[in-house]
Amino acid sequence: MQYRVEGIVIRSTDYGEGNKIVTLLTNTNGKAGVVVRGAKKLKSRHGSLSQLFTHGEFLFFRSSGLGTLTHGEIIESHHVLREQLDLAAYASYAAELVDRALQEEDAGAFMFEQLKACLGSLAEGKDPLVTTQLFEMKILQAAGYGPDFSVCASCGNAAGPMALTARSGGILCSRCAYKDPQALPLSESALKLLRVYQGMDLRRLGNVQLKDETKQELKKAMRLLMDTHIGLPLKSRAFLDQMDKYSI
Repeated sequence: MQYRVEGIVIRSTDYGEGNKIVTLLTNTNGKAGVVVRGAKKLKSRHGSLSQLFTHGEFLFFRSSGLGTLTHGEIIESHHVLREQLDLAAYASYAAELVDRALQEEDAGAFMFEQLKACLGSLAEGKDPLVTTQLFEMKILQAAGYGPDFSVCASCGNAAGPMALTARSGGILCSRCAYKDPQALPLSESALKLLRVYQGMDLRRLGNVQLKDETKQELKKAMRLLMDTHIGLPLKSRAFLDQMDKYSI
């Protein structure tokens, strides 16, 4: 059967001497594995379509298992995301999250639009940490672990200082925080931004400027949520941590 899809390359691996296998996040068919024959050859017609982060239209034939690319057109190459080390690291993290954290049934049209918006925001120079934190929230929600930051998860209190309880998927007030020894105290500004993350579509992200301490607080909060509910050892995140450690 022949398929025509709009897709984004979220993984690209060598296959044989001159071919590549790409994993696409598509707007209509979830994730799809496609063989791009001759992609590694210098004069390949389809070599550029097999590059990571490429957004394009893909025509492929598949009877079962992997498809075989027959034609394609690039919509956005995102070459800037492959040329700058920091952007490549953040974009790789977003792509690897989609590839490994989402089941087929979770990788629908909405997540395609969120990934497209995430890569676009990175390419446009928007804050990469905020952009990827927002994308992490979309991953949590798509995987069924979307947190609730409206009221205390234990007593329903909505006022006063709150702490993040990842295991309960929400927040605890000061009277209930003892119930989770790993609860992370949140400043008022961090909680407000987490609530924004919860409801924001990445397609609406503007140029956001946050204090460094707020960004680091949000990073700890999102890391706690991701480690508790997704818990995958991702090479791309390890590389981001190394970049952060050595201030690359």
